Amino acid sequence: MKTLILLLIAVIISSLIPARSVATDDIFILGVFPRRNYTTTIKMFTPLASYLSRKIGRKVVVETAPDFKTFWAGVTSSRYDLVHLNQYQYVKAKYLYGYRVIAKNEEFGKSTISGAMVTRVDSNFKSVTDLKGKKIIFGGGRSAMMSYIMPTSLLRRAGLEKKDYTEKFSNNPPNAALAVFFKQADAGGTGNIVLQLPVVNKQIDTKTLKYLAVGKPMAHLPWAVKKSTKLQEQKKIQEILTSLNKSEEGRRILKISKLTGLVTATDAEYDQHRRVIREVLGEKY
Repeated sequence: MKTLILLLIAVIISSLIPARSVATDDIFILGVFPRRNYTTTIKMFTPLASYLSRKIGRKVVVETAPDFKTFWAGVTSSRYDLVHLNQYQYVKAKYLYGYRVIAKNEEFGKSTISGAMVTRVDSNFKSVTDLKGKKIIFGGGRSAMMSYIMPTSLLRRAGLEKKDYTEKFSNNPPNAALAVFFKQADAGGTGNIVLQLPVVNKQIDTKTLKYLAVGKPMAHLPWAVKKSTKLQEQKKIQEILTSLNKSEEGRRILKISKLTGLVTATDAEYDQHRRVIREVLGEKY
């Protein structure tokens, strides 16, 4: 009888232990930086999460954030098992927290992207130097590689310092282009593909905008795994991502994610970003 009572007590105690303590360990978190708004981002990458879940045998959950600062908090805590982030965030995450790049975006058939300065066609601006004394809006804040750091590099190389123009920010690169269209700013710092994005060209007539300046092509937006990821799992995830365009289902997932492919990437490809970051922000990674 005593044995039976002890057994019953053990069963009761075990039933009181939260099930999530086990389940949480089995959840794989896919973090995506807020390049677009929250709702759009979740919708775009949920099919990829479902596909990954089947392939790796774990529940995959997509997470993003309303802004870069909140998203970065997830990076610093190593919350994301797989993370899609911008180039500045990657080199910083690599240096500080050991994240390892495994892939990069291919968009519109290209695995490179350039920083750019957008303005209206009906403006009188002929070059970046004409922006002296003007209001410039940058997409995504000072940690945005292609819509702040690279455009700022274009300004510096044209001889313009921070005091020479008014600096403003939007939540993301598409919003910077929209602000220029609606004459809320004289120019906008964006990537050189922003006018091709549906979130922009379905809202405005992009023929009214032009690229005033475009930087050199650089490795596209990276995908990285956290430091604790085992090499075997890292390679498996890399293979899953970079082979998406080899199947009908994978191509459908890429289309929903607004990608034409995911390509294998190496850390050395981001050395050119490191040089520009040091030039503009004075930060060495």
